[in-house]
Amino acid sequence: MRILKEFKEFAMRGNVVDLAVGVIIGGAFGKIVTSIVSDIIMPPIGKAMGGVNFADLFINLDRGKRLPTGEPITSLAQAKTAGATVIAYGQFINTILDFMIVATCISAVIKARNVEAKARSRRGR
Repeated sequence: MRILKEFKEFAMRGNVVDLAVGVIIGGAFGKIVTSIVSDIIMPPIGKAMGGVNFADLFINLDRGKRLPTGEPITSLAQAKTAGATVIAYGQFINTILDFMIVATCISAVIKARNVEAKARSRRGR
């Protein structure tokens, strides 16, 4: 019972609760950024590049594998269905863009906090 009481005291500290809220908001923010990249940014870029679907760009490392119908593999979904080993570099490009957007947002938040902290210290607070 003592362990449960100590855990409750630990979990209810302000920092732990703040961290939990930050993780939840961060997860939701990550989903929003992924949607922005996949659904808003990449389709126009793909269209401008001749109708490329970045999420479907891959390198087939099992050239000998074919679909059960005998046809060659032409999409990432087909490659996964056929069990072919692939390098899904299009999905990697999307993930890099996700990271860049999240990193830019975090950088902006940190910069804003630093500016606020400097202003507060100048005012003597």
